Amino acid sequence: MQYSTLSGYRVMWVWALFDLPVVSKDERSRATKFRNSLLDLGFEMVQFSVYSRYTVSKEKADSIASSIRELVPEYGKVDLLYFTDKQYELITSFRGEMSGQLPEKPTQFALF
Repeated sequence: MQYSTLSGYRVMWVWALFDLPVVSKDERSRATKFRNSLLDLGFEMVQFSVYSRYTVSKEKADSIASSIRELVPEYGKVDLLYFTDKQYELITSFRGEMSGQLPEKPTQFALF
């Protein structure tokens, strides 16, 4: 049996970025259904309206894109970005400092 290794140049990350109308109750319901469908497809939330998923190939990423195309609500805007695993590892993230002070740690453990 021959085993192939996964290449960082073949493995893909798919990012779904979207803007969906949420003014009416029906629009909010469709937006929630869309987000839940992304989760069902194996995506994870990166930020609000930004979800990502790991795939083993560009062909699998294209298959996922076809599924997403069918899910887009009326007047919704969805963009898909594709990154190889090698490109994905170059992402740099910045986070702001937490506002306010953290609570002080207790000096002694207490059981009640």
